[in-house]
Amino acid sequence: MKLVTTETMRLVDRECIDNRGIPGLTLMENAGLGTVRFMEREIGSLSEKRVSVVCGKGNNGGDGFVIARELAVRGADVRAFLVGHGDDVAGDARTNLDRFGRENVTELSDGREMGRFVEELAASDLIVDALFGTGFEGVPRGLSGTIIGQMRLCDRPVLAVDVPSGLNATSGVAEGECVRAHWTCTMGLPKRGFFVHPGRTYVGRVHVVDIGVPADVIEAVGVRDNVLTTREASEVLPERPADGHKGTFGRVLVVAGSVGYTGAAALASSAALRSGAGLVYLATPSSLNDILESKLTEVITIPLPETAERSISREALAQMGSLLETVDALALGPGLSRNPETAELVRELVGRIDVPCVVDADGLNALALDDVAGRGGDAPLVLTPHPGEMARLLKCGVADVQEHRDEIVRDAAARAGATVLLKGAATVSADPSGELFLNPTGNSGLASAGTGDVLTGIAAALLARGLKGLQAAALAAFIHGLAGDLAAERFGQTSMTAGDVLAGLPESFLSIEMAGSAQG
Repeated sequence: MKLVTTETMRLVDRECIDNRGIPGLTLMENAGLGTVRFMEREIGSLSEKRVSVVCGKGNNGGDGFVIARELAVRGADVRAFLVGHGDDVAGDARTNLDRFGRENVTELSDGREMGRFVEELAASDLIVDALFGTGFEGVPRGLSGTIIGQMRLCDRPVLAVDVPSGLNATSGVAEGECVRAHWTCTMGLPKRGFFVHPGRTYVGRVHVVDIGVPADVIEAVGVRDNVLTTREASEVLPERPADGHKGTFGRVLVVAGSVGYTGAAALASSAALRSGAGLVYLATPSSLNDILESKLTEVITIPLPETAERSISREALAQMGSLLETVDALALGPGLSRNPETAELVRELVGRIDVPCVVDADGLNALALDDVAGRGGDAPLVLTPHPGEMARLLKCGVADVQEHRDEIVRDAAARAGATVLLKGAATVSADPSGELFLNPTGNSGLASAGTGDVLTGIAAALLARGLKGLQAAALAAFIHGLAGDLAAERFGQTSMTAGDVLAGLPESFLSIEMAGSAQG
């Protein structure tokens, strides 16, 4: 699903109104009606439900007046409040204020009506927040800040219209008081700030209301940001034909491990198997082979020449060349060590491989972006850095990476000529064209040793099963985060480990497959 910033959504609205002849009043009517229909699906009959609708003076308030009118038609006991004076409401919002009836609206322009307002909130079955829309930035001040604070404190379910008031729809930042919604009915397209922190904690369940934006408008505006839904994930996930065999589902070679880091190799290999690969080979230093062979029942282990420090030696290059001729994807990096000879092996491999490849951890530590950009062949390549590794690759600070994650990942992908998946909250992936996916799944329990190795194995399996670079990266992040969410439900975020995420992969895949079956 396409994802927009405040500015991009403004361009979409303008294209609809100015160039496609869709009246703003029609878009507003669709927004309000779609929101009320969502309420009916979510909570059932609205008849006799006591609902407080809190409106601002702009178009978000206009949506609120439509909602109030539609609620009244359905027999709800509606209390509508305007934060400001009716004379200050203009345009389409004024039209819908008049349609609802200005006499039916209580104006909150000073403190005189606050007592009644607070009482009504406390007595409501539902509060509709239509105060500020996507154009809001900064800190809610004065009366607006007080109103938001009361909505937050009243302990009643809140449905936010387009965006919770006080939240920056682009950055996901709340600089002051902010509504904490149970549901957010957002208009036309989801907003970027809903899927990053702290915005994710304010929006509750997000529902996108179809307000009648033509699909080609999104194309005309050039929306390049995306968020994967469970339904879309099911559509991207490769099918498993009933007459398939091990070779049908892809062969993965994992090149990983060194002394002290056998766990990374085991997690990545196991994750590739759990992600549908038909065969997984683990190439690892020869002295570690026996322990990994014992640990990994279903993985085929391949001992390689090793250095004095028990990491993979450059002498393994010829043997690995033969191995790569028999596989469909390569996972390179987990636990390889920073041994200079091993790093040289990584650079030579990346420079010549002609199978899809995901590079992580010590594989990334061995590379510069120039090494990647100058590689031969056109097979998909996915780099999966965490913020520290990204900062090293781009020669910038970690704070710069975290502050400008979208721009940073696009820059890295363009410079490397590869798909780049930047880990963190929220994980974001981009390819050299600038197309970007923001991942909606996952939690802080994933900030634990070994979870990145699980992600590497998932991505490698998806590449082996035929997905392109950005498809594999975005879907791998989604599956990985979903498995982490399932693990958090069982064990809590504090105690979950990479092994718990690995164990959650079957249920993660099953839930995605079931979503596809339900859609079909």
